[in-house]
Amino acid sequence: MAKEITPRSEDYSQWYLDIVQKARLADNSPVRGCMVIKPHGFGLWEKMRDQLDFMFKETGHVNAYFPLFIPKSFLSKEAAHVEGFAKECAVVTHYRLKNDPNGGGVVVDPEAKLEEELIVRPTSETIIWDTYRNWIQSYRDLPLLINQWANVVRWEMRTRPFLRTAEFLWQEGHTAHASAEEAVEETLKILDVYATFAEEWMAMPVIKGIKTPNERFAGADETYCIEALMQDGKALQAGTSHFLGQNFAKAFDVQFLNKENQQEYVWATSWGVSTRLIGGLIMTHSDDDGLVLPPRLAPIQVVIVPIPKPSDELTVVANKIAADLKAKGIRVKIDNDDQNRPGFKFAEYEMIGIPVRLGLGQRDIAAGQIEVARRDTKEKNSAALDTIADYVENLLEEIQQNLFNRAKAYRDEHITRVDTWDEFVQTLEEKGGFISAHWDGTTETEEEVKTLTKATIRCIPVDAPEEDGKCVRTGKPSKRRVLFAKSY
Repeated sequence: MAKEITPRSEDYSQWYLDIVQKARLADNSPVRGCMVIKPHGFGLWEKMRDQLDFMFKETGHVNAYFPLFIPKSFLSKEAAHVEGFAKECAVVTHYRLKNDPNGGGVVVDPEAKLEEELIVRPTSETIIWDTYRNWIQSYRDLPLLINQWANVVRWEMRTRPFLRTAEFLWQEGHTAHASAEEAVEETLKILDVYATFAEEWMAMPVIKGIKTPNERFAGADETYCIEALMQDGKALQAGTSHFLGQNFAKAFDVQFLNKENQQEYVWATSWGVSTRLIGGLIMTHSDDDGLVLPPRLAPIQVVIVPIPKPSDELTVVANKIAADLKAKGIRVKIDNDDQNRPGFKFAEYEMIGIPVRLGLGQRDIAAGQIEVARRDTKEKNSAALDTIADYVENLLEEIQQNLFNRAKAYRDEHITRVDTWDEFVQTLEEKGGFISAHWDGTTETEEEVKTLTKATIRCIPVDAPEEDGKCVRTGKPSKRRVLFAKSY
């Protein structure tokens, strides 16, 4: 297996694409802007999905499924929402093909035009709220806490696997509540779920914050987010949770009879994360030798490689080790391939990010030990065979924590406080990362900074203290710092 990967220092963008391809995560597809997620990549998504699904259900949510197609008229009912998504919508206009009478294969049948065009869902607020109108009658029906796992289509012109594709996989939660306070509480609860998942499972430190009005989700009253920092100093929006107020309830006439026997519009939230998290995982942890995965999400956590090749005696010992590891809930694979040399296998497992590799030879058995190699630091050492399961269990947690600590140290080193425009520009060009600076609160200044530097306000940190200052661009008064960065 060829190991050549473009070094991060030479071309970070190509390095990322090399990792996606050579770590067997995804392929390009015949459809421009779409990708084929390969088994190793989908296995990673399944681990993410299963853990998030567990966390949602632990907080009272249930899953449902809503149609892929949305009547065009639905998107016209909430003005800000349609404006936000209009340029990204794929539209179905006909429902039938026919043979080309000129022999050119198939053509669209002009007589099969839909009476109303259908939108391939870019997000499901509109069709879900049309449904909720029938589900919600009184306060006894609330709160309604629904999530769905689905695919969506946003017609992106500039795409990159996992980070930005025309079609992607995600979850989208949509909840209805009897009061604004309850809906805001839900929005923040999900923000905490996302942050916990990112840090404890992805080993990716994040900053919880509020989006500016300019960056807010189309149709929301407030958008909360988690922002992560990649190894090239660019930020990644890793998840969002939106307080929708009563906007969609009013657009789709979703009312309930409250405890005072009065009709009232419900209060809403929506929230989602997507396969973009896989891109974030790659760029947070991986190196010039391939993918690096946090053990809690790795589809395979441990691989056992018989050296120099499988034999009956090695297989017996390997099976015993694998059984002991599986008894602890550890996902393990025994490499029984007798065609390739150990060196080739080592390079392959390093490339696809297996957290721990165990090398087992006849001499190891005789000595009562086994070689242990960890992917995060590339360190190798020997461990006792009779206690290897306990050793590996502890090592996996150590690797998980090390990856988080390493990423957090990098992130913390790349949060820079600046007070002048010259400092802002210099830091952005020479160091990158998050820039903590005062902002005058206007969209005009926000857009001017973006035009001049390509940096955007990633968020207003939820724990940002009040602090008198002057806007880094205009010098006008400011009450708190915000985080700027270039981003994906």
